[in-house]
Amino acid sequence: MARTAVEPLTPGARILITGAGLTGRSVSAALEPTGARLTICDDDPLALQRLVTPASVVTTAEAVAGIADYALVVTSPGFAPTTPVLAAAAAAGVPIWGDVELAWRLDRAGWFGTPRRWLVVTGTNGKTTTTSMLYAILRAAGRRAVLCGNIGNPVLDVLAEPAEILAVELSSFQLHWAPSLRPDAGVVLNVAEDHLDWHGSMTAYARDKARVLDGRVAVVGLDDPMAAGLLTTAAAPVRAGFRLGPPVAGELGVRDGWLVDNAFAADLPLARVDDIHIAGPVGVLNALAAAALARAVDVPAEAVAAALSSFEVGRHRAEVVAVVDGVTYVDDSKATNPHAARASIAAYPRVVWIAGGLLKGVSVDALVAEVADRLAGAVLIGRDRAVVAEALSRHAPDVPVVELVTGEDSGVHGTTESGGNRVTRVVDTAGRSLPDAVMGAAVDAARRLARPGDAVLLAPAGASFDQFSGYSERGDAFAAAVRAELR
Repeated sequence: MARTAVEPLTPGARILITGAGLTGRSVSAALEPTGARLTICDDDPLALQRLVTPASVVTTAEAVAGIADYALVVTSPGFAPTTPVLAAAAAAGVPIWGDVELAWRLDRAGWFGTPRRWLVVTGTNGKTTTTSMLYAILRAAGRRAVLCGNIGNPVLDVLAEPAEILAVELSSFQLHWAPSLRPDAGVVLNVAEDHLDWHGSMTAYARDKARVLDGRVAVVGLDDPMAAGLLTTAAAPVRAGFRLGPPVAGELGVRDGWLVDNAFAADLPLARVDDIHIAGPVGVLNALAAAALARAVDVPAEAVAAALSSFEVGRHRAEVVAVVDGVTYVDDSKATNPHAARASIAAYPRVVWIAGGLLKGVSVDALVAEVADRLAGAVLIGRDRAVVAEALSRHAPDVPVVELVTGEDSGVHGTTESGGNRVTRVVDTAGRSLPDAVMGAAVDAARRLARPGDAVLLAPAGASFDQFSGYSERGDAFAAAVRAELR
């Protein structure tokens, strides 16, 4: 297939790339063959010095000063619209693309051969598991598929691979900067408060999520009111939904213990619910969403059943670490927002909840009120632990609460004197790394609150960067602390 020009990707056009990290280097490599004149900006002079690229380099301040000279800005997805260089570009009328937008346009223009079929997954909770399930289903059907996006490799880095279908996980950040994306099929799993500090409002956040619904097939989670509402404004000519109950026409759902497709076929059984190895309703919902996208590209029911029966959840996603003295220890460190934490807690009748971290401006009151009757105790960590403690005092006043305070966070909200059901303990970090000390103390406190039959659940409802390098380190520290209990 002949390559076509992608405006404004014309030879000699000046393009600014924001950020000299992994995404910036990936964008630069993809753009070099277009003949455009590339410039990379970054606030970190060391990052600019480490670059190996024919692109010129400037500081962010220099880029802002000369922003009108560029035909296009390509940004890393984490850069918010209020970032000075992007705000300056918008004010000057310079188009702004993310790396996903660039990948979409290059793919559509035939730069890498026949354009791929994009199957895109987004939502506040469950994206990674659903996309992984989708990829497993596609592979079971013998389809040439690649897993990419916010999971695996960036889309730009896989376009040269031989593939028919891309199973793509996209965040709201990536979608914000991908205005022309029109996937073959896209799903919005659910929409709940998250990243409001970045998007500015729930309306803006939901609007960015809804971009995956403007392709050929739009799929939404019907049990989630906000996601379901997005279907009415979707531009896709084919619309479908999924739910935990029996499906009517145009839906996938559950009937008599089976996942059933009543959208792309008539009451077609796909897989047994008992063959899904993820605890709670969230596993069924993720499976239905993955099956819907697969069925949108004519994957047979046999492949759906085979893939789901052998699918195992990824690390730090409702992962059972161990059972000690009748107590199940579960690592769901990936539950970085209240919506994800709610789904995790709902899988168990009694939970000692390890929570806290960075809440990103999101309220936890509704979460606590909904799960209060399942809580046997709570152990709170991190910068916003007091916010969670206050919600527990309002909505679950009888639940025992232990707040863990370390030297680096003790002054953020102040400490609370021990009394009643709420206790503050200072974490001893002497001779231990902060992650190990915090999680060791958390597991010890949770063990003391738990009784046989309970689950000690790390589902923090917040991001991890106040005390850990990421959710993976937080989960690893939890698992290590649990293993220490076995010695």
